Amino acid sequence: MKHSRTVGSIVCSRAGFLVAILVVLIAGSQAWAAGEQAGSDPNLLVMTFNIRYGTANDGPNHWANRKEMACDVIRRHHPDLVGLQEALRSQIDDIRAALPQYAEIGGGRDDGKTQGEYSAILYRTDRLDLDDSGTFWLSDTPEVPGSITWGNACTRICTWGRFLRKDTREAFYLFNTHLDHVSQYSRERAAILLAQRIRDRKHSDPVLVTGDFNTGEDNSVVRYFKGEQELPANSDGLSKNPVVLLDTFRVLHPDVKVVGTFNGFKGTTTGAKIDYILAQRETKVLRTEILRDNQDGRYPSDHFPIVAALRLPDKRNP
Repeated sequence: MKHSRTVGSIVCSRAGFLVAILVVLIAGSQAWAAGEQAGSDPNLLVMTFNIRYGTANDGPNHWANRKEMACDVIRRHHPDLVGLQEALRSQIDDIRAALPQYAEIGGGRDDGKTQGEYSAILYRTDRLDLDDSGTFWLSDTPEVPGSITWGNACTRICTWGRFLRKDTREAFYLFNTHLDHVSQYSRERAAILLAQRIRDRKHSDPVLVTGDFNTGEDNSVVRYFKGEQELPANSDGLSKNPVVLLDTFRVLHPDVKVVGTFNGFKGTTTGAKIDYILAQRETKVLRTEILRDNQDGRYPSDHFPIVAALRLPDKRNP
């Protein structure tokens, strides 16, 4: 009997040991899987959205008749940040009243306060903290509100913000802009100025750029941002983009042909992709889509918004 108890104890001990090993292996496997999932999950969802200015004579497509659709697009896709273009003060007020989870940065292009179109940035306050922000004019006098010096058809601006994720304190910059629709010279000068501002940012955090560039992917401005082409140097001697960016849409969809983002309220998908979400090359693009949301053939804007799920380089805020 004593021998039997000893054998039983040994068997039980071995069984317990094997169970313990199995538990450890399962736990390790689960931790590995969780780590893999965490490593592949996006840490940022970004949207660019030209909402068409609200005082345009658009008849049935006037802002009053489509603002709910525009808000629904943002609500449905719930991005962490939205780079808006052509947004007037009253339109931003409408969006924020419908979506109070978003705060804003930016000012009107006419006076830097409330007059004229914004290139505003909306951000989710439950996900992000704002550290710093500003607006500059796309001109030779970028700190002068309302300034135009490059022959552009109207005043153009860029609004930027430095944001920190609430959970990890990872920091990044977003620059949001709307380039001129007439003057190529203005677009080129604006691209160089934006590159300067990115290069001279206070912190070396990852950078994103959203915007309506009013030009297609083969244009020298887009190629400049991607480091594929130089532009005539400005007074700073900056002809080559010092911070090369990638077009997040093309990372996952390099061969897609139907990419038109200006739809004229008709749902047109032909034509050029003139709206962009750009990121530094170290950024991992997990998902991106041109959103063609509509209600029975009625569209929230004359542009299709674009959304991108991204994992930014991990450069923690000290």
